Amino acid sequence: ELLIYGRPIYVTLIARRSSKFAGTRFLKRGANCEGDVANEVETEQILYDASVMSFSAGSYSSYVQVRGSVPLYWSQDISTMMPKPPITLDQADPFAHVAALHFDQMLQRFGSPIIILNLVKEREKRKHERILSEELVAAVTYLNQFLPPEHAIIYIPWDMAKYTKSKLCNVLDRLNVIAESVVKKTGFFVNRPDSYCSILRPDEKWNELGGYVVSTGRLQTGVLRTNCVDCLDRTNTAQFMVGKCALAYQLYSLGLIDKPNLQFDTDAVRLFEELYEDHGDTLSLQYGGSQLVHRVKTYRKIAPWTQHSKDIMQTLSRYYSNAFSDADRQDSINLFLGVFKPTEGKPHLWELPTDFYLHHRNTLSLSQTRRSYTYWWTTGVLKHLPLPFDEVTCAENRRKLTVKKFHKYEEEIDIHNEFFRPYELSSFDETFCLAMTNSTRDFMPKNVGIDPSPFTVRKPDETGKSVLGNKSNREETVLQRKTAASAPPPPSEEAVSSSSEDDSGTDKEDEGAVSQRSTPVKVTDTGDNTKITENVVQSTKDVYGVNLSDVPSEADLTIYARFVQLGQSQHKQDKNSQQFCSKHHLDRVINL
Repeated sequence: ELLIYGRPIYVTLIARRSSKFAGTRFLKRGANCEGDVANEVETEQILYDASVMSFSAGSYSSYVQVRGSVPLYWSQDISTMMPKPPITLDQADPFAHVAALHFDQMLQRFGSPIIILNLVKEREKRKHERILSEELVAAVTYLNQFLPPEHAIIYIPWDMAKYTKSKLCNVLDRLNVIAESVVKKTGFFVNRPDSYCSILRPDEKWNELGGYVVSTGRLQTGVLRTNCVDCLDRTNTAQFMVGKCALAYQLYSLGLIDKPNLQFDTDAVRLFEELYEDHGDTLSLQYGGSQLVHRVKTYRKIAPWTQHSKDIMQTLSRYYSNAFSDADRQDSINLFLGVFKPTEGKPHLWELPTDFYLHHRNTLSLSQTRRSYTYWWTTGVLKHLPLPFDEVTCAENRRKLTVKKFHKYEEEIDIHNEFFRPYELSSFDETFCLAMTNSTRDFMPKNVGIDPSPFTVRKPDETGKSVLGNKSNREETVLQRKTAASAPPPPSEEAVSSSSEDDSGTDKEDEGAVSQRSTPVKVTDTGDNTKITENVVQSTKDVYGVNLSDVPSEADLTIYARFVQLGQSQHKQDKNSQQFCSKHHLDRVINL
């Protein structure tokens, strides 16, 4: 939940993992014979203005992007027990047959343009990741020969690892440039026409925005497809930057910001970054066996030094999982998704030497029809571009619909209506099953006088988490405030006696509370400072039985000096009260 001056905006991130060619990191690489790639995930970010709780009258926006393995026949042999097994191309594919099948699927699902952001390494001493780059470039170049130029596949290679090692280059700045160009080409979905204020004061970036404009709003056409070797760490950071750029346009389209720009170190971006890191951790656990190793903070080069030890542990966890537990997980996935169906008289799942034939159907039966090497797309796809073929109302799509006829005596049950009860009055806050992260509660500073806007740039130490965070930081801040304060005039005997009575009940208060009575003596002269220090040590040792020789700093001694003054003044009136007063104050200071 993103609160903009009390206006609730819900930001939702949904990841849809493909159930085809699914598996674990080293056991499922590349694509199968039908063009389905490993670790394919469709990520959608939805922005909803919750000030109007109506699906028909409300305002909402959406942006979709995809990740997936490089669509080639390739694999890595894990029997060598190496951290990075060598990449091998399993089949020669001069006519890019498997890549054609994959991009044909994408044109049907998302329309054009299809944009590929390839983050694998391009310069290496020993050829490893570069093998995939070279093959992918050749495949895309071949396929683009036969597509119309306005619908050609756009290929963007960028060696992210190389730029990360360079001290002169800012990785996220370069990714931001790529993200801007991508969002301008694809556009995004919004269910309302442009607001009147954007018509009065048009923004240059908004006028260059692509997509498909209709009377009721905008539609996204095409999609960004991001990949590295594993599609985990680098891919998640790149997707975050593209999502951040799209989020700015979405907020602008709903009339929530005056320009389609979002800066780092704002509450909104911190909330969005946490969403994407949870999203990346979940996908990484499923496919790689550990959480993300390199995060957004790593590429911003502001990660704390403790993050390095966590990265090492995640790397070891990933290596252990890949070496010892991935085979069992792969069997579980094959059984769960129905890829393997137990049959009497046939081998059990754990007795199979490989699951290759389960995911590649052409190993058991050859297809009678051969696809064209030049017209590699499905008939009718180009006619409706840039709109996706699957969402167009046409005769071919109507044939895909199945109508089930019920017997008149059978009871028809709508599972959706039974479970969600759409006609029952309900509240989103009551039906939401998880505790939602809130920008005001979890990210906005609690200091009085701070701008409550979630789009205000704040320093890292001003965030809500650090202010509410550990106790030691809070106590240190209070102590600094005390030492920086100036001293009041020496108190009278009446004031001292009243202060001792008032302070007797403060033992139950928070240790970080600032009290005016604990204001230290302001020391201006170095000679006076030394003299006061010696007097404090001697007087507290003689009168109160407390040895202060181990106190390290002058700031502490000035605080002690104030309490010794109080104790000496009280001593003239009542020895018992003095003893309690000085002991109580000294205990408080020692605790602080």
